[in-house]
Formats: sequence, structure tokens, C-alpha cells
Amino acid sequence: MKDYYYLGLVSRKYSFKGEVLIKIDTDQPEIYKKIKCLYININENLCLYNIENVRFHKSKVLRVKFKEINDEEETKLILSKEIYLPLSGLPKLNGNKFYYHEIINFNLIDKIYGNIGSINEVRENNAQDLFVINNPNGQVLIPIHDEFIIKVDRLNCEITTKCPDGLIDIYLE
Repeated sequence: MKDYYYLGLVSRKYSFKGEVLIKIDTDQPEIYKKIKCLYININENLCLYNIENVRFHKSKVLRVKFKEINDEEETKLILSKEIYLPLSGLPKLNGNKFYYHEIINFNLIDKIYGNIGSINEVRENNAQDLFVINNPNGQVLIPIHDEFIIKVDRLNCEITTKCPDGLIDIYLE
């Protein structure tokens, strides 16, 4: 599944004709309006499902009718299953915009403190998403905020930041 990214979850059935609602995890739901197929994780295997019809149910919920599913009974196979798409289908981002999966293992360089360490993961929270950084002194958490990010250097796998005074100090003391 390393060549795929998580898009969302089949949350519930919608109609007796086999339609389902898919809650998608994205900041750009509009790019999925004309999608032709999805991969559903069934028993750790990604299975291709072709889309007959897709429309928005709510801002981050798609109402989908798959060609392979024709009634309520058949929807049970995919309920509560994760949805994936190939990484190759993502639009390229430029400048300081990035996908979370692409910055894993990037070094985080702060203008004041230098190399803080390698980004191990991105922790998504309701309040604020965080870079989780491996540092010799332990784990460092830095909020992902446009005002802190100076440069995303994809060529050298680095993100340069200027964090507010005291934010990094609490981890390095």
C-alpha cells in the first residue's frame, strides 16, 4: 500500500440500490468530484471498484454508486472499509504546500536552532496538526502553521521554519 494514499472511509449505506457514503479526509474535496474508481482495503488487499456515479452529500462526504455493487446486501462487504487512491494521481504541489506523506523523513531546520531532526510523522489533531520530529533529546512537536514555514526544499528533503520564541526551547533543555 506504499504507492497509495488514504482518502477516507465508507461510513454507511445510503440507498437500497447499493449507494454508500464515503467520508473523505482532504482539504480539497472538489478534486474528487469526477473520480472514476477507488481502491477499497478488504482484508489488507486493495480491491478496485469502478464508480458509476459520484456526488457530494456534504462538504467532505461523497455519495457513491459503484458499478460492482447493486443492492443493500452487497454494500455490507465494504462498510467501514478504508478507501485509497494511487499516489501518482495526486496533483503536484509547489512552494511551501505539501502532502503529509511526502515530508516524512524530511529534516526540519529552524532558523535559530538549526537542524532539529527528522520528521517521523504528522499527527493530525482537531486543534492543530503537528510535525513529530526525532531529536537526540527526544521527540519534538511543532505545529504545522503557514507562518512558521519559511521554505519546503523537496530536492534536499528539508523544511525550514522560524518558530516562535520558546517553542523549541522546551524540548531542547
